[in-house]
Amino acid sequence: MSARLPQWPVGVPAALAEAMDTAAAAGGPFSGRRTAELDAAEAFPDQECALLDAAGFPRAYVPARLGGAPGGLPELVDALRVVAARDLTAAVAHGKTFLGSVSTWVAGTEEQQRALAALVLDEHAVVAWGLTEPGIGSDLLAGNLAAAPAPDGGWRLTGEKWPINNATRGRLICVLARTGPDGGPRGFSLFLVDKSTLPDGAWQPLPKEPTHGIRGADISGIRLNDAPVPADALIGRIGDGLGIVLNALQLTRTMCVALSLGVGEHALRLAADFAAERALYGTRLLLLPLARRTLGRAAASLALADAATLLAARCAHGLTGEMSTVSAAVKAGVPWMVQQAIDDLAEVMGARGFLTDHHADGAFQKLERDHRIVAVFDGSTAVNRSLLISQFPLLARLIRTGTHDAAGLAAVTGETPLPDLDFRALRLVSRTGCSVVQSVPDAAGRVAALAAAGSLPDRAAELAAQLSAQTRALADAMAELPPSTGSAPAAAFAVARRFELCFAGGAVLHLLAAPGGRERTVTLTAALERCLELLVPGHRPPSDAYEPLVPPLAHPVEEPVR
Repeated sequence: MSARLPQWPVGVPAALAEAMDTAAAAGGPFSGRRTAELDAAEAFPDQECALLDAAGFPRAYVPARLGGAPGGLPELVDALRVVAARDLTAAVAHGKTFLGSVSTWVAGTEEQQRALAALVLDEHAVVAWGLTEPGIGSDLLAGNLAAAPAPDGGWRLTGEKWPINNATRGRLICVLARTGPDGGPRGFSLFLVDKSTLPDGAWQPLPKEPTHGIRGADISGIRLNDAPVPADALIGRIGDGLGIVLNALQLTRTMCVALSLGVGEHALRLAADFAAERALYGTRLLLLPLARRTLGRAAASLALADAATLLAARCAHGLTGEMSTVSAAVKAGVPWMVQQAIDDLAEVMGARGFLTDHHADGAFQKLERDHRIVAVFDGSTAVNRSLLISQFPLLARLIRTGTHDAAGLAAVTGETPLPDLDFRALRLVSRTGCSVVQSVPDAAGRVAALAAAGSLPDRAAELAAQLSAQTRALADAMAELPPSTGSAPAAAFAVARRFELCFAGGAVLHLLAAPGGRERTVTLTAALERCLELLVPGHRPPSDAYEPLVPPLAHPVEEPVR
């Protein structure tokens, strides 16, 4: 059972799925037993990453014009989701290369971009991203790793980055370094450091950190000791580092939610299989009303998260200037929605969900541990909600007027062709707000018209009208808050969560109204039902609202099960 929508591209994701399934069936990489053994030993998934290289995963990290996969960010998101649905540790370990490379796609010269693309595509080079340092948390302006000009025109880098994914195993690391003694927004620059070219003693790895989840990932650090790098290691201009990073994060945050989607899909598959096998009260667990309701609700949560992620990935191409808002909404919202599903599914699994040597080699307890870290990646939930809160005045005004980018939205929803991603069109703050949310009343009207014509169920129109009303109420709630001048009140974070749900619900509405969306009417209506259940206190979906998302029993029970 899957909440996956049919609009995702094929290509790299399909090749990865086939390669992983073939290897797992033979008891090799991505098999349940091997994944469990690697987790227990806290061992890096070397064979898994090699298989992903051979299957073409690095192509998804590189823009199409540089020889990468043609599907852009949507194809990358789906590829990562496919891998995370087998093993989140492998997805995290391999996917870091996009995070380390994206600053070059955003601000590098043509020569720098082509050189890095060749390393990723031809040599499968692993690229890390060195932003954080000991003791500074997510405060990038507090970074102390410094870059000083060298007499030969290059630079000398000194300091530490920690904790960094693939800091030790990565050949290259994109480092944010202080180039202005006083720091500040214009006091940092980005450098792409090739460790293979550094002299002995210029760098040392910091030890791998033991972690609760993704135990085998290379979460470690690096110390640079007056490390010499050439002039062309500088990405962008001196002082542009922070701005480049903030723009790049809009893409990496959107990519990261694919990790949640994959884990949620894996959890749903495990729980559904367990419920179909589990004998209880003379029948199967899957046939009990409470279990069916719980499984269906979890599937609806995943369908809601899937719709939000699909539109967010497409927004990077069609509404690029709005990604500061879109990426914050999905990075805060999707992991939270998926966690609601995992928590539901844990109730279905019962004790088996926490045991390591029973159902499916203990895969459920591993994914439950692993998923907790996704909310922290590339800015925590609180950080992303703070980004939304800072844009509340503009968002409230635009929701009230209904102003939105109709042409961009048409591309995002599939009504017109989706353009290539223009990395230079990313903006630190969206001037046009968030068209997906601002156009909810318009989308609700189109859903109502389709329902009146018999193309959609009346229930979809009823839910669309309710979401439209909630979106207008959201604008009022945002407008009533005082302007954010630093630390926002707790009430503002609750409003930010409402915005995330309105974005996800708006994504569902747009998919329902778009060409092809009506092929998934049942799933999308259930997702909309779940959105309002999470958004509106006291909203109670009909008792059978999620029943269509529950998988059928493969073998009907004809006699009491003992």
